[in-house]
Amino acid sequence: MPDMSASASLAMTQLATLAKEVDEDKVTPGVLGFIVFAVMALAVWGLMKSMNKHMSKVAFTETPDPKADASGDGPGESAKG
Repeated sequence: MPDMSASASLAMTQLATLAKEVDEDKVTPGVLGFIVFAVMALAVWGLMKSMNKHMSKVAFTETPDPKADASGDGPGESAKG
């Protein structure tokens, strides 16, 4: 297996040369950044819409357990002592 520090050093050297070519005063996200942001925003909107649809199907009222009613054990009756 190759030495990981050598690979990381080579990668950082290549990235550092790319950073020197970019003018610091003119760095913008550009069209690609906007497209990525728009896709992520649409994905979040779709997930929230789906979650809202699924949450509307949930019944928040708890139905009583028929086994607990038949045995006569209520919440306070099981701790007799």
